[in-house]
Formats: sequence, C-alpha cells, structure tokens
Amino acid sequence: MALPEIADAEGDAAPRPAEISETTGAGAAPAVQPGVAIGCALRDDQGLRVWSVGEAEDPEPELIRRFFDGIERFTPQLVSWNGGGFDLPVLHHRAMVHGVPAVRYWDWGDNDKDFRFNNYLGRYHTRHLDVMDVLACYQPRASAGLDAMARLCGFPGKLGMDGGDVSAAIAEGRIAEVRCYCETDVINTYLLYQRFRLMRGELDAGAYAAELSVVRDRLTALNQPHWREFLAAWDARGG
Repeated sequence: MALPEIADAEGDAAPRPAEISETTGAGAAPAVQPGVAIGCALRDDQGLRVWSVGEAEDPEPELIRRFFDGIERFTPQLVSWNGGGFDLPVLHHRAMVHGVPAVRYWDWGDNDKDFRFNNYLGRYHTRHLDVMDVLACYQPRASAGLDAMARLCGFPGKLGMDGGDVSAAIAEGRIAEVRCYCETDVINTYLLYQRFRLMRGELDAGAYAAELSVVRDRLTALNQPHWREFLAAWDARGG
C-alpha cells in the first residue's frame, strides 16, 4: 500500500501473502491528508500482483473501504517503508472521518487471540513490518528515505515524480499518474523487503534471485509505460 503525500490548506506542498506498503514522507497532519490513491502489491502462492485500489474516479471512502476489505479477506502481513509514520496514520484518521469499519485490522486480540501478541498496531510486532523503522532501530534520526535506499541497493527508486509533485498533479487532475507513482513506490518497497529477507537469512541467494525474477517477469508481462520505465532504470542501475 502506498499513499501520496498531499499538502494541507495551510502548508506547502514474511508470512505470505504480504501486502506491501510505502510512504512518500511526512507533511500535512494525517487527519487532513485525503486519500486519492492507494497502491498495493500482494505476493502469495499464485504469484505477485500489483495494482491501485479501486478506480481513479472512486471517492476516498470507497478506496479506504476497499483497502480494509483486503485486510479482512486475506489477513496479510503488511510491509511498509515508514508506513507507521505516514501511510497508516493517514488511513486511521481518514477512516474515522468517513466512518469506515476495519474490524480485523483493529483487533488487539479481542476477536482472535493470536492478535494479542502480533497485531497490526503494535510497533514491535511483525503483522505490520515497517522495514525503515526496523533498520533504524526505531530511531527517526537514523532512518533512510525510500528513494535513497532503493538506489543504494541497485533498485530504480522514484521515477519522474516525488512527494513534492503530488499536490500539483492532483490539482491538474493527473490522478492516473499519481496512481502509477504509488505503484512504483510499492515495488521499490517490495524489492527492499526481499533484500531485508536475504539479510536476515529468511532467503538464501538462490531464493532471493528467484524472487527478483518473479518481480521482473510480472512487470514485463504488465507491459505498461511506467513499468517499462521502471525496468529500464533497474537495468541501468545494474540491479
């Protein structure tokens, strides 16, 4: 899941399946950040899927409802890059604004005892794994941005748009571009997560290479302009 950062009126602009989450950074207060696009990737035994939730013309409550319906249906592990600092707080506040229920997501063990010790809200739990937060030992001053870390690891990083461009794109009605931007952020996050799994021994070198091939094959099959650009940048970085 990826949300674009939008300026407010007073400012400037593991277990599988795993649903991947990513952030564009800190900005306006979460309660006033309207959700115009949510990008997701889902990895399960059927393969890898990447998409934007709903349709470009869907209202915000419908996008949020669909996202939490996915949690209800799959109970995935959420993986993010600063999701605990941006994406999820935005969804929390905007779901409250619109009265969108998310029973499975908010379960602290009242309905499922397994959630007592591993739920989506616990910072040190893994049902939501914020890879940026873990790598920084939960110290904000030690964290690295998604773009910088992706490039350091040989992945494409952000292409053509960053968080500072989102407000203008939305104002100009370029929601399709924002959706593509979120999707590429999601895949950057997914690739970094695979490197994290390699580092901690969950994947060996062969399994890691195979997982990267799954990503390449899926993006090639999608054959969309933003994925062709992404693959070209990946090749250029020697990833």
